[in-house]
Amino acid sequence: MQSATQRPAAVLIGPPGSGKSTVGQLLAARLGVPFRDTDSDVETVAGKPVSDVFVEDGEERFRELEAEAVRAALDGHEGVLSLGGGAIMHEPTQKLLAGQRVVYLQVGLDQAVRRVGLGSARPLLVLNPRSRLRALMEERRPVYERLAVLTVGTDDREPEDVADEIAAAL
Repeated sequence: MQSATQRPAAVLIGPPGSGKSTVGQLLAARLGVPFRDTDSDVETVAGKPVSDVFVEDGEERFRELEAEAVRAALDGHEGVLSLGGGAIMHEPTQKLLAGQRVVYLQVGLDQAVRRVGLGSARPLLVLNPRSRLRALMEERRPVYERLAVLTVGTDDREPEDVADEIAAAL
């Protein structure tokens, strides 16, 4: 892994339901660093929830805001950073992630569906959420795998155990 002065300490990627926010907060506490979620950054800039940005402004606008949030966070955040599931599909973001401590939180479809819920307010999962989540996971998996310097499975595991494994690897 990179040196201790590397910024951020870790970047968590993975599909919805992989545990990026939950594990990220636990990992940040273990490392004694702040936690930041780019979806929250987008909500702050937009002044509304991500789901409203999608509905009112469109996915393209959301992706613009997301790319800027990721760029700013990678440049200025020294703690644990959680990226939205689709942020890695933006090629300039992929380039920015090169050389970072990227941790892919891997989750199976059944567990992701259980964690996200079929009645989710996630905009990309509105129609036929299970089928849509499967398609998103399959499309993004090769990119997650290529960007990651560490892959950690989260199926049937407590978030604390996942955070411990990542902290030990870092």
